[in-house]
Amino acid sequence: MAVLGNKNCSIQNTTKDTLPRVSFVEMKEAVLGKKYELSVVFVDIDHMTALNLQYRKLNKPTDILSFPISVTEGEIFINLEETKKEAVKFDREYENFLAFLFIHGLTHLKGFDHSSTMEDEEEKIRKQFSI
Repeated sequence: MAVLGNKNCSIQNTTKDTLPRVSFVEMKEAVLGKKYELSVVFVDIDHMTALNLQYRKLNKPTDILSFPISVTEGEIFINLEETKKEAVKFDREYENFLAFLFIHGLTHLKGFDHSSTMEDEEEKIRKQFSI
């Protein structure tokens, strides 16, 4: 299991997939700041399905889940298999869609719920990173 990132942004890949080159740490800092402590974990289908069932009562995998722990700490779980499927559905390149999803997860951790305000916030960050 590879652990990447820095002191305030731990990135763990628990899958056999290779992580694409996405500016996870830089995006996290742009949205949540340098002091925010974030754990990003890439998990397989079974792990994501279990998380989705436990926390959302949905017995199926999803591409991303965000969990705020406190105002200054949170976790994001990502399933790359579902991300690849969703990228095709939305006619986006896989790496681009992964970055798009990650920004979405970060804005949830920042306290946003699905709304036009959240979409505006996401658009600002996507422009900053050419997503």
